[in-house]
Amino acid sequence: MIPTQSLPDSVYIEMPYNRLRTALALFGKPPVELEPDEMQRVHAQAEKEYQIEQRILEAPEAVGVMVGDAELSRAFEEVKGKYQDEDAFRLGLEAGGLDETSLRLALARQCKVNTILDKVDAATPVEISEDEIGIYYYAHIKQFQQPERRDAYHILISINEDFPENARPKALERIRAIATKLGRKPWLLGELAQRHSECPTAMRGGRIGLVRQGQLYSQLDAVLFRLRPGQLSEVVESDMGFHVVFCKSVEPPHTLSLQKATPHIRNTLAERIRETNRRLWIASLMPTMMEKPTP
Repeated sequence: MIPTQSLPDSVYIEMPYNRLRTALALFGKPPVELEPDEMQRVHAQAEKEYQIEQRILEAPEAVGVMVGDAELSRAFEEVKGKYQDEDAFRLGLEAGGLDETSLRLALARQCKVNTILDKVDAATPVEISEDEIGIYYYAHIKQFQQPERRDAYHILISINEDFPENARPKALERIRAIATKLGRKPWLLGELAQRHSECPTAMRGGRIGLVRQGQLYSQLDAVLFRLRPGQLSEVVESDMGFHVVFCKSVEPPHTLSLQKATPHIRNTLAERIRETNRRLWIASLMPTMMEKPTP
């Protein structure tokens, strides 16, 4: 466990990370790639967030809050995972005025802030009535209208001229042989997908899952939504390679019932209440920053 109360309270460690976090959140790129006006906005936002976080860390609710090693490691790996490789990660940190040590310190601070906020949430129970759920459901009924979905499977043979087995003529020959076999014995789809498909879905017997129109490559989408339940397509080519597509079943468009929508609505309303409570609690810590400017 890391006792974050003993971490160095220095903007030289924490602000570079705050700026990096803010730049990625606002513009999707690190500070070194920002335009001057973007950089100015990032600096202002990062400074404001830092001041708010500092007040949270000094609140009575922060006493005794600790950050576990596992939580810190997850946060570190999450940041690292945003980079293409180890070198890009290291160079990105250096460009932002950080190294792995300072990043871990800044992340420990952020994790502690998050834990304090969770503690504040837990201290105020949230109760949602059935009437509130019903009002939300009927006021947002379009939200619960589900389009047609199809349970889709496929087998893929990719095209790659660097490998003889995947050169275009050979790939086409292979997929046609698979399609012919499936035409005679469609029940072999799962087995053939596991043996031949060059897509991660092979591990699931070729199952893509329930998809609505527009989710797949356009070529696959057009074919899938013309198939009848239980029908196999002809060979179709996409940017990935050659496929045969199977439509197992069709789920018609429908409106989710109030009963089935209730868990989602309850979570949505509870999150709104928690967010409001958080804002009020933070405002109580720093009233001068939260007050509206006088006209």
